[in-house]
Amino acid sequence: MKKEGEVRISSGCAISGIFCRDGRRISGEAIKRSIAVMHSRSNGLGGGFAAYGIYPQYREYPALHVFYDSETAREETERFLGRRFDIINLSKIPVRQSAKIVDAPLIWRYFILPLPHMLQDSQLDEDEYTSRAAIMINDSITGAYVISCGKDMGVFKAVGYPEDVADFYRIDEYEGYSWTAHGRYPTNTPGWWAGSHPFSLLDLTVVHNGEISSYDANRRAVEMYGYTCNLLTDTEVIAYMLDYLSRKQGLTLKECSEVLAAPFWSTIAIKDKEERRRLSYLRKMFSSFLITGPFSILVGFSGGMMALNDRLKLRSLVAAEKGSTVYFSSEEAAIRIIEESPDRVWAPRGGEAVIVTLDKEAVS
Repeated sequence: MKKEGEVRISSGCAISGIFCRDGRRISGEAIKRSIAVMHSRSNGLGGGFAAYGIYPQYREYPALHVFYDSETAREETERFLGRRFDIINLSKIPVRQSAKIVDAPLIWRYFILPLPHMLQDSQLDEDEYTSRAAIMINDSITGAYVISCGKDMGVFKAVGYPEDVADFYRIDEYEGYSWTAHGRYPTNTPGWWAGSHPFSLLDLTVVHNGEISSYDANRRAVEMYGYTCNLLTDTEVIAYMLDYLSRKQGLTLKECSEVLAAPFWSTIAIKDKEERRRLSYLRKMFSSFLITGPFSILVGFSGGMMALNDRLKLRSLVAAEKGSTVYFSSEEAAIRIIEESPDRVWAPRGGEAVIVTLDKEAVS
């Protein structure tokens, strides 16, 4: 019989993130070590990583990472892409075969550029043109799943424990300035390759610990604007809501956080007049995008990362800093395994986003 303190009761799923504000690119080995510490938070039914800054030689081109169930799906998708994009480069994503990762789909990568005449005829900007193409592939080509389509970034995910997924994709061979990771413990949704985290659209990625009890309302709301949730995992809707709010509605990420984890009306009531007006507008205008249920999420985007808890902080989330590097994780141990002596460690408050971005010197 185990003594008190030796019994581990996980609250399901693990998330971890590393962000270098100075733009320094680090190996994926660090994020692998971090997420591996939280092995018992997942059950082998999903693990994944999102990395930014990993394709500097192709940084101007959207990078499509695609799963295929068959060669037929691949051929149909490549015909679809060929009619709409110039395919700059295509290849299988390199993997290291492992007995721990089984039933792998065909995994391909494409660097693409919209065909100028098609883009002009569509009267869309490049991001909207690319995102619509990705959603159309997922929605209309049987056995094809675009898992990421942003520039200078990519998503790597599978069914398995996250450290095994890292080995499978040879994550240690990539270098990026921003990394997020996820270990999955699915409860009421299936564990399958495309349903693992992160979820992504364009350069935006989401890893999530928790449960979205408002999923049906959120899904119905976002699907009114051309998105389709078909990856059988509730977290998918967060990525689409954030894309809609930030890219299409022009909200800042802080404002997005105040929609997804909106303050209680009683909290809004005690704010000063201008802040009360602003927060009331966001709650009323985007009421269907409020997430209810316990959650902690990490949102990756080009040049930054956001960490956010639900309003009651029902899922754990820890942050730390060391020099120009910022860390987020479900557990402090997952930070200290890669940084023993952080300058600062804290627990972000419920509903208050922590947003970090590249320093101006790193961007220029």
